[in-house]
Amino acid sequence: MPESTEAPAPRPAAPHLDDTAPDVVAARLAAVVSRLLRKLRTESSASLLTPSQRSVLARLDGDGPATTAALARAEYVRPQSMRLTLAALEGQHLVERAPDPADGRKSLVSVTEAGRATLAGVRAAKHDWLTEALAAEMDEGERRTVAAAVTLLDRLVER
Repeated sequence: MPESTEAPAPRPAAPHLDDTAPDVVAARLAAVVSRLLRKLRTESSASLLTPSQRSVLARLDGDGPATTAALARAEYVRPQSMRLTLAALEGQHLVERAPDPADGRKSLVSVTEAGRATLAGVRAAKHDWLTEALAAEMDEGERRTVAAAVTLLDRLVER
């Protein structure tokens, strides 16, 4: 893969003591989480899945089989858009349909073994990048700080 000729983005300046106001922290946290998620998506792009396809595959893997309508509601998209996403996943043999035992007029979509393997590859690529980045960019003390921040962030999202 050719190396980028773009200069790396400058690192944000260290926060000042007055940068702890909740609105300032919220804005900075939202921005960095957004950038981190984008970076993780780019590191797992080798699977050739779109973000929406990855999301649906992960939802089916975690929540189990679902109807197209239920998936559309859960992903906040129109049923027509979900049908297109599912058709692409079916075309790659990552999901399959079966009759809904509760209502034969409907079908349930579930993830296949190939879909689970693809999802595992996506997750491994993200984990590997993050592990390597933490090892390369941070010393042990900084990693302890990040670990403490992760604990606090976990508490925040469980609120």
